[in-house]
Amino acid sequence: MGDKGAGNHSDVTDFILVGFRVHPELHILFFLLFLLVYGMVLFGNISMMTIIVTDSQLNTPMYFFLGNLSFIDLSYSTVIAPKAMVNFLSEKKTVSFVGCAAQLFFFAFFIVTEGFVLAAMAYDRFIAICNPLLYSVHMSRRLCTQLVAGSYLCGWLSSILQVSTTFSVSFCASRVIDHFYCDSYQIEKISCSNLSVNKMVSLSLAAFIILPTIVVIVVSYMYIGTTVLKIPSSEGRRKAFSTCSSHLGVVSLLYGTVSFVYLTPPSNTELRKVASVFYILVTPMLNPLIYSLRNKDVKQALGKILWKKKALY
Repeated sequence: MGDKGAGNHSDVTDFILVGFRVHPELHILFFLLFLLVYGMVLFGNISMMTIIVTDSQLNTPMYFFLGNLSFIDLSYSTVIAPKAMVNFLSEKKTVSFVGCAAQLFFFAFFIVTEGFVLAAMAYDRFIAICNPLLYSVHMSRRLCTQLVAGSYLCGWLSSILQVSTTFSVSFCASRVIDHFYCDSYQIEKISCSNLSVNKMVSLSLAAFIILPTIVVIVVSYMYIGTTVLKIPSSEGRRKAFSTCSSHLGVVSLLYGTVSFVYLTPPSNTELRKVASVFYILVTPMLNPLIYSLRNKDVKQALGKILWKKKALY
């Protein structure tokens, strides 16, 4: 199917974000909920980054990755949440063509980067548990920096490809995006173009970008599980597992919610929107809690900061 002749994307100057199809009276409630959760995302992730930067004892590969994870969580929530909150209180609910493209670019950039950082963290836990004597040799500062830089590079390349294919199509008369942010699937739904290239790009990104990160995580934890089971004492097994349980929880949250969104039937758009809220806001809110509540080092570092503030008063 070729172009339907409804107009090229160059004629489109803005889009309308439908958001949630609820009574207008509920928009203020949605605004307050988003504001509350986004505020917790800001507080939790900024606090985590501050603790990691200020405490010298947390100058290790695991916390270097965790600091980047907090920055990424904070960033992709910020790409979506403020605009969504503005639209809850606005009647127009519009976003410019450039603004929509920028939102999709940065969201794709950070979400893909997070997948690679989580894979790097899984590899870090694999070395720490399966080969602890050579941990400092394998996980050097240089390698950690290269892994994080490579994660951002892969995120940048994939988002460039995603945005360029999404916005190279022609659009129909409708400018209405049935979502609360610029979702590529919903943007393509109002296109008049042949989407075979877009589908091929999406499959390629899944095969060469997303799948490898999942494979690294799964294989790492298979080796970790095998190693932990070989530890003779139950106390030793518990300590070994506790070092990676937080990361496993974060991985499960992100991939679980993202998988739910894309396994939900496309016809059920409202359920997809609700599920999107979980990986855009709820997961970034919970990640700092998971690492702080289940991590002795982070709790000790937080205690030091609170004690210093108390001493000042």
